[in-house]
Amino acid sequence: MPVVEGCKYEVELTIPVEEITRETEAAEQKIQKQVHMPGFRPGKAPMSVVRTRFQQDIQKQVLDHVIPKALDAKAEEDKVRMVSRANVTDLHFHAGEPLRFKAEFEIAPSFELGDYRGMEVEYKEPEVADAEIDERLNGLRESKAEYVNEDPRPVGAGDHVVVSIRSVAGVEGDAVQSDGLALELGSPDTMPEFTENLTGLTPGDEKEFDVTYPEDYGQKKLAGRKVTFHAVLKQLRRKELPELDDDFAQSIRGDLQTLGELREEIRRSLFREAENSAQQKAKTALVDKLIDAHSFAVPEVWVDQQIRSNLEEYLSAMAMQGMDVSKMDIQWDKVRESTKDRAAREVRGSLILERVAERESIGVMNDEIDREIQRVSRQTRQPMPVIRDQWQKDGTMGRLVSRIKTEKTLAFLFDNARKVAAAE
Repeated sequence: MPVVEGCKYEVELTIPVEEITRETEAAEQKIQKQVHMPGFRPGKAPMSVVRTRFQQDIQKQVLDHVIPKALDAKAEEDKVRMVSRANVTDLHFHAGEPLRFKAEFEIAPSFELGDYRGMEVEYKEPEVADAEIDERLNGLRESKAEYVNEDPRPVGAGDHVVVSIRSVAGVEGDAVQSDGLALELGSPDTMPEFTENLTGLTPGDEKEFDVTYPEDYGQKKLAGRKVTFHAVLKQLRRKELPELDDDFAQSIRGDLQTLGELREEIRRSLFREAENSAQQKAKTALVDKLIDAHSFAVPEVWVDQQIRSNLEEYLSAMAMQGMDVSKMDIQWDKVRESTKDRAAREVRGSLILERVAERESIGVMNDEIDREIQRVSRQTRQPMPVIRDQWQKDGTMGRLVSRIKTEKTLAFLFDNARKVAAAE
């Protein structure tokens, strides 16, 4: 009888001697046809010589064929699904005797799906304040700013300047330089050393000074370094912002006629953003409730896969921020120990959502896939058939289908949830 602990499944099997004999003879004949031995034509070596010379190869072929087939048959008989490689022990394999062995492997968990319709979740329809619209409008206005040269004078905080800089010490390799670095003196986005050392200069003045960059600075070449720059103040400029009027609205989008229409479009955009954020928070809460309501073991092999996926996502994000991830000291054992509980919950959540999707017949339609391929086609200027073929080859298609199904399942849970106001 199988021994089950969590998702670990242990079986003890015996393969009849007749089957082992057939498999052995098949392996002997296959190897006989393949071997080239001195004194014999290809494939004509005596079987007795083949059995003696290639005994280990014959046994390996028999075991490689018989054991997986026996395990698959046993899993089908017991109505379980193997999800990991089998660890075979206590192997008894002798000529003229049945093959006996034990095997341990992990199986997909079995669980009863509980209630998932009408779950209670905190949710409030978002509201957009006029101040938020004003803030977004000001951001658009800043993006349309124009900079006009002013007559030379000593510069100070709040002034917009153009500087030519070149590193003269403190960096490895080629110098860091820019002929048109635009700065606003005193701005939080401007390194304090630039504001301090440029203040009081007049266009045409030159100066050398040191700038100390933090360890987490975005440019790896400058991060954590004290760099000496030679700077030339080239221009003093005045920032001119456009008037917030109908002309401004039309400059933002051609189909808008008035500033009021632009404000309404911004309101709708802000509402969609807030609604998406609020719904995502509610959906996460619903999944957490489902996980808490369904206690079952998940295979360690799936937990490890989830941990690796999370780690790859984290490293990818760090690389996007300019970090050299190859220099990061990643210790798998520590990562696994600190994140395994979270990963197990994520795996359990995915399995529950899959079961809900199956119960509610939630699938992915071809037009949903086509829309995503079309979107990427427009962005990358690649033909849709090329993208589709590539995605089918590299596994992206499967991940896309899984993502769309998950999003639809989460939307189903949210739509069928009972929304309540957050507790005061």
